[in-house]
Amino acid sequence: MPVSIAIASDHRGIELKHRINEILQKLDCKVKDFGAYTEESVDYPVMARIVALGVSSQNFDYGVLICGTGIGMCIAANKIKGIRAAVCRNAFEAHRARAHNNVNILCLGADKSETVNLEEVIKEFLQTPFEGGRHQRRLDIISSIENI
Repeated sequence: MPVSIAIASDHRGIELKHRINEILQKLDCKVKDFGAYTEESVDYPVMARIVALGVSSQNFDYGVLICGTGIGMCIAANKIKGIRAAVCRNAFEAHRARAHNNVNILCLGADKSETVNLEEVIKEFLQTPFEGGRHQRRLDIISSIENI
């Protein structure tokens, strides 16, 4: 069964989102694009909430969020219980985010994106398994913080 991905961007991330969509399609992922669809200003927390709720409810396996730096999307997505979002600028960070933190939303920045090998980052994000073990213990601690 193909991996299902929820994807969204703010107005600054539209072009990068199109490039990522092409990569995901090439990797045979099932992609649902939640916008933005035009360059008209849109608030990134609204877009992050839509994708994060889709992932936390298990309607999608993973999410991808894009804004200028990826940081705002990451902050907003991490407010949703069960979400572990990370900004990854290279394949190493994507690998570690999945292997050690079981990240379920990849956040990317549209600014300076030409310096990022998107295909490598996305492949590492999708193909790296969670290692569990000591990392699971740490995720359990993080989950307990969500209940405070």
